[in-house]
Amino acid sequence: MAADNKAQDYGAENILVLEGLEPVRERPGMYIGSTGTKGLNHLIYEIVDNSVDEHLAGCCDHITVTLEKDGSATVEDNGRGMPVEMHAKGVSAERVIFTTLHAGGKFDNSAYKTSGGLHGVGSSVVNALSDHMKVTIKRNGHIYEDEYERGKPVTELINGLLPEVGNTRQTGTKVNFIPDGTIFEKTVFKAEDVKTRLHETAYLNPGLTIDFNDLRKEEPERISFHEPEGITGFVKALNKGAEALHDVVYYKGEAEDVEVEVAFQYVNEFRETVLGFCNNIYNADGGTHITGFKTMFTTVINNYARQLGNLKDKDSNFTGPDVRNGMTAVVSIKHHDPRFEGQTKTKLDNQDAAKAVSKVTGDEAVRFFDRNLETLKAVIGSAEKAAKIRKTEEKAKTNLLTKQKYSFDSNGKLANCGSKDASKCEIFIVEGDSAGGSAKTARNREFQAILPIRGKILNVEKASIDKVLANAEIKTMINAFGCGFSEGYGNDFDITKLRYDKIIIMADADVDGAHICTLLLTLFYRFMPELISEGHVYIAMPPLYKAMPSKGQEEYLYDDAALARYRKEHKGPFTLQRYKGLGEMDPEQLWETTLDPERRMLKSVSIDDPMIASNTTELLMGTDVAPRREFIHANATEALLDI
Repeated sequence: MAADNKAQDYGAENILVLEGLEPVRERPGMYIGSTGTKGLNHLIYEIVDNSVDEHLAGCCDHITVTLEKDGSATVEDNGRGMPVEMHAKGVSAERVIFTTLHAGGKFDNSAYKTSGGLHGVGSSVVNALSDHMKVTIKRNGHIYEDEYERGKPVTELINGLLPEVGNTRQTGTKVNFIPDGTIFEKTVFKAEDVKTRLHETAYLNPGLTIDFNDLRKEEPERISFHEPEGITGFVKALNKGAEALHDVVYYKGEAEDVEVEVAFQYVNEFRETVLGFCNNIYNADGGTHITGFKTMFTTVINNYARQLGNLKDKDSNFTGPDVRNGMTAVVSIKHHDPRFEGQTKTKLDNQDAAKAVSKVTGDEAVRFFDRNLETLKAVIGSAEKAAKIRKTEEKAKTNLLTKQKYSFDSNGKLANCGSKDASKCEIFIVEGDSAGGSAKTARNREFQAILPIRGKILNVEKASIDKVLANAEIKTMINAFGCGFSEGYGNDFDITKLRYDKIIIMADADVDGAHICTLLLTLFYRFMPELISEGHVYIAMPPLYKAMPSKGQEEYLYDDAALARYRKEHKGPFTLQRYKGLGEMDPEQLWETTLDPERRMLKSVSIDDPMIASNTTELLMGTDVAPRREFIHANATEALLDI
């Protein structure tokens, strides 16, 4: 009977239909990835991508991005100007573009042969997530304007068309918007990230100039990005400070109706950096174009190694990681109909892209190496060195990484969980015996494992591989995770063997805790990057304070901003407890604030831009003190950090 009653309660009135741009405001993360700084900056990128599409169509050579004093952002281009004529829907085409999902010129190949704004939702999504937006269009000798508030138009149309506000001989589109503070965690654009993204865009479009202005500072910052060397200059920038083994190699070609550009250079370091772009959009998770490049390049080098006698008949081929040891490469393609996994376009899914990049690489790389034997020898030599080290370490790593019982670690400190279902398990890395003891008592033993570590682990950024492997704390973590680790000369990492769905760093909310957290993230980023890219790494957010009012409910406060709000909103006296470290919490407090999945706060770790991530990691963990101090001072006031 209970089931029947519930069925009767479920009727047509329970079906919620989200119209227009309502779905975007209801689920913003589906469209821009997050509501943190990364998602906030993504609003700028969506509008910039539309302007870049005008450049790809041969109609724009200048874009200006301005961070305004009032917190808004302005993107202006000298393209054709957005269409303002009457659309079949009975209103100006511009109004349709900014108020309708999946509307735009990207669906008509006559307007854009290739486009980064594939889904046609960029402009409308930005509009939906903005408190206010103003669009100015120069076209047909006139200037037109339209304005919106939270996605809804406020400008009155004249017979369905935009009002003319002036005359001009210029063409182009200018979009000014201010993010909606009710949607985003904070609404302050991060200039360094925006500049890096714009600089990358300039590298990918050597005929384009992008001006950046930050008017929020006392002394406004103005910088112009123009990179006539294209992706060759991009590779040089990525390898800045490293010892290059040869000049940058560049080739391009077309196959399967896909335009392919590749630039690569080897450096004298054990690392690999291969970045993929499709229609100027960075694909953080790679995709078919990267697979095609890696597979064919490995085949080419192995063929040469056998022809030149570097590999004998009895020798096995170099592995892909062997061949790419020391490589920095940029693979950029132009595709007329790209398919991505998700609106944020992190992974390309077109099979013809793999074939195209493979074909062009097979032809052009061979043509280059046939004429440049010294460069070929440098590449093969790098692969030989990687293979030799890999084979030497194989036995030691086998003993280190395998044949471990599920509940055992080399230090005997891992308090494992009862479940062996990795999808349900999580492991907390806790600094110190005191906090580790509390965590072991507080946890849910069925699915939560606790791994205490002693103090600050080895800084792996500048350490040799033998020191990394010999470090007791690092060995303990590798054993516990169960999936091995990666390095520049080989890859014994297997994400399918990971024993825990979540790896949670739980450190004190102070300078030492932040340092420990950074050391661990550096380890994961350099030697187990798939942990981050596959979304398994988190940072626990323990509270800084506990407010205990004389009347009313006690409340945990997670940062100074929360304390300021509490002081402002709470009436009456209260006692404030300050937690200097996790060890000061009793097991019950630790459970309800940091361990309980129903109540805790976790920060997910992701990599949005590899250039920013690599440069920041090197800056924070390198030996140059002055720029590190400058970075810390510049970011010390950030209430939230998107890592």
